[in-house]
Amino acid sequence: MKPGAAIIATSSVTGLKGSERVARLFRDQGRDQCVLARRFAQALIPRSIRVNAIAPGPVWTPLNASDKGASPDKVAQFGASKPMGRPAQPEELAPAYVFLASNADSSYITGTVLQVMGGETTGG
Repeated sequence: MKPGAAIIATSSVTGLKGSERVARLFRDQGRDQCVLARRFAQALIPRSIRVNAIAPGPVWTPLNASDKGASPDKVAQFGASKPMGRPAQPEELAPAYVFLASNADSSYITGTVLQVMGGETTGG
């Protein structure tokens, strides 16, 4: 990659907060992505390559409604427990990626995990 390039990983709220159920299934993948983004950021500073991650909360996609394991009531309540009371729409996440990809907007940002979680906060 050339100097000035940006790498953006996608992590998750689970990677920041943890989840007993998800940890058993995915072995803390989200946390690993956060840690990798931070470590790669430090390693790539000499090459002027920025590395960041985005940790979204629940995001509505067509897969939500097509999940055969989820009842209609469960699908209807997806994201309701978050402070904003709903899941994000994909287009609400896109500006975060554009921001981190832009040298004009984020040239001094590397090694961060941007939380796009509908009002939920963590120390991550």
